Amino acid sequence: MKPEQPMPPQQQINVELPPEQAEGTYSNLAIITHSPAEFVLDFTRIMPGVPKAKVYARIIMTPQHAKSLLMALQDNIRKYEAQFGEIKMQPGAEQGKPFGFQPPQMDVEKKNQNE
Repeated sequence: MKPEQPMPPQQQINVELPPEQAEGTYSNLAIITHSPAEFVLDFTRIMPGVPKAKVYARIIMTPQHAKSLLMALQDNIRKYEAQFGEIKMQPGAEQGKPFGFQPPQMDVEKKNQNE
């Protein structure tokens, strides 16, 4: 049996928040893609009547950091719901179906007629 190794002391990290970042950026749509080496999270927002969505922030991270982010979000959601109650999801959202504002979809028949 190996003797237990002592845990290294936790390092305190000072995080700088520049004024231009302090007010944050609203996003109501995240597009997540991945490769074997990284996860890419594009944060955008879609608005009614606007056919285009602009990416306001792109975050690239390793798979290990993506999983750490997932665990941190799960922990914070548990804490939030313990304090404020269950977060209600839109019907179908848990199955990955879209909710909120949806970009306009061109009907396939209309598209074919226009070609």
